Amino acid sequence: MVESLRASVPAAALYVGARVQHDERIGEAIKLAADRGVAVLEAGGAELDRLTGGALHQGLALRVRAYDYAHPDDLLARAADAAQPPLIAALDGVTDPRNLGAIVRSAAAFGAHGVVVPARRGAGVTAGAWKASAGALARLPVARAANLSRALQSYRDEGVFVAGLDAAGETEIRDLDLATSPLVLAIGSEGRGLSRIVAQACDILVKIPIAARTESLNASVAASIALYEVATLRSRLRWPHPAGVAQQAEQPSCKRQASGSNPLTGSQLRGYLDQLRRGSWTGSWTECH
Repeated sequence: MVESLRASVPAAALYVGARVQHDERIGEAIKLAADRGVAVLEAGGAELDRLTGGALHQGLALRVRAYDYAHPDDLLARAADAAQPPLIAALDGVTDPRNLGAIVRSAAAFGAHGVVVPARRGAGVTAGAWKASAGALARLPVARAANLSRALQSYRDEGVFVAGLDAAGETEIRDLDLATSPLVLAIGSEGRGLSRIVAQACDILVKIPIAARTESLNASVAASIALYEVATLRSRLRWPHPAGVAQQAEQPSCKRQASGSNPLTGSQLRGYLDQLRRGSWTGSWTECH
């Protein structure tokens, strides 16, 4: 409870048991709630049991406000506004809110522009997700898609590539050439992996090399590794610019100059995506070390 309040979970009310013994933990929870303008209410044991669904509550319960999900298209707009190549994590069959929160935390750390979850058969943003995100949910949006495979196809129609994490993938994530392109990373559940329909919506399947005796990785661990590898690959390359959009800048540390190496504006990024979608991109990459 204290950890959730420290993580700035958007709480509506903190319920404290009428007969709970006030100790340092209770006192800190009440103070944190009061400092954040969260209502502190007294509740009986039966009310706390109802609020927590019968879970162990130790005399405290936190009512969290409903999360305001973004639309999948909002994540592309967020990347365009930041003049950056889109990087989005899409979760397929990840049902543990703690995994969702941990993935959001990693996505924020490695420069992603958001996370997409399915409206059904997937974890939503709960108090557990907020706690696991360590506050990252306040900085990085989660979008909800009515149909995940259709959302992925929509991204592809917009010139964004989709790479699915799959043990059967022939390409290792560290060797993914598409890492520096507009990219969605599709991540499945531990054990089952990606569903067939989502795997079919991917442009490529990539794998994380692991020891033969290890069957699979937890979804949040796999997502963190994959996002780190993509961020590493992107850090070695400058974002490509549409020809003639920006003036060439001198970069002695780069092996080769792009047609332009100044930061893109949001409108220029949207223009690049349009060129990519039409197949008329004529720019080049800048490789740096």
